[in-house]
Formats: sequence, structure tokens, C-alpha cells
Amino acid sequence: MITIQDLNHTFKIGKKGQEKSVPVLKDVNLEINKGEVVAILGKSGSGKSTLLNLIAGFMTPESGSIQVTGEELVGKTEAEKAKFRLQNYGFIFQSFQLMPGLTAFENIELPLKLQGVAKQQRLIRVKELLQQVGLTEVSDHYPNELSGGQQQRVSIARALIGRPSILLADEPTGSLDSETEQEILQLIQLLNAHYGITFVIITHDEEVARSAHRQYRMHDGAIQEELTYVS
Repeated sequence: MITIQDLNHTFKIGKKGQEKSVPVLKDVNLEINKGEVVAILGKSGSGKSTLLNLIAGFMTPESGSIQVTGEELVGKTEAEKAKFRLQNYGFIFQSFQLMPGLTAFENIELPLKLQGVAKQQRLIRVKELLQQVGLTEVSDHYPNELSGGQQQRVSIARALIGRPSILLADEPTGSLDSETEQEILQLIQLLNAHYGITFVIITHDEEVARSAHRQYRMHDGAIQEELTYVS
């Protein structure tokens, strides 16, 4: 599903003409299979978020290869990468990033409206997902009327509504208490089993990593080790 080979990336810091290159990723090799939940664990500054942004096509690596569903992302134009994201990815963020003026239903529905999906079909798909993530009773509530866990469930449903093959999650439980974190992790496992979606989770939390099928640990821009938690 995702194959990364010899990936390198640097950031340039300092004033123009006096920039200094700082290595962020160093010869990263990574294989993620279809239908897996994979956690990339590391401290702040380890390179894990940069890796996620490269997989998403938001950034272009200095060198190396990123193949997703058999397609090479490196070398695609920005327009081609945007189209690829729309067709293949869903995104879950720590800060939820919901539209405050839209209800839970409308937030989930929004990607389908942007894609031009017919109203009746939108209604069917949103209702199905609301039930799947346990939000049917609060579908008409606005984000500020929902708990943090409910907001993240809306965010997850919105990411799923376009039926992506891959969900990229950046610290998806970072803003939640421990009890709500467990609820969200259980939901991710349920959705993975139900839909067969591949999850790539960026986290600094060992507990979150242990919920994945496999864990990669990053340190100073390199993949250090792989641990298997769930069969």
C-alpha cells in the first residue's frame, strides 16, 4: 500500500544567503501493507510529522521514493498530488479542525458537497457514518456543543465520508483525556476492521502506539526499530 525507499529531507534555517541545512529525515525505508494500522512513534523533532507530510504530498522530499497504491508521488505536480489526496486519503488532526458554523451532520457532509454528490446520496452516507461512530443523537449539534471525544468522532467520520483507502492521523488523541483516548482508539480499530482502511498514526504516546498492528520508532530522522503489538 505504501512503500518508502531511501527517503531524505532537510530544512534550511537562517537568513537568506546564510542558510544552514538541517537533516530531518535520513535514509528512511518503510513498508505499510493494505489494511494495517501502523503507528509512527517519536518525540517532538524526531521527524515523524515531516514523514507524514511527505506521505500526504504536502511536501517534496530532497531524495527518495514514495509509492502509494502503486503510484509514485515524488515528481507529481501540485495539482496531481491534490487530486491524488482527494481520491485516496482522509485526514484526522489533533485539533479536530471542524467548521464552527456547521452542525456535526453538515461537517461530515461537506466533503461530499464539494465533490458534487447528490443530496439523497449524501443523506444516506452521512446517516450511516453517524451511526457507525455513535453520533446519531447529536447530529444537529454544533462543535462547541460537543465534547472533545465527540468532536474527534465527527472529524473521523468526515475523513471517512469520501471512502478513502488510507487515513493519515496526526496525534489524533493528543487533545483528549485518557478515557476518551481509549474510546477513539477502539473506534479506529473498529473502523479498520469494518472498512479495511489503512491507518497511519503519528504519535508521541506509547499507549496509542500499542493499539496499532505495528509500530515504527523514529529518532533524529531515522527509523530505529519496529515493534509488533497486535496480530
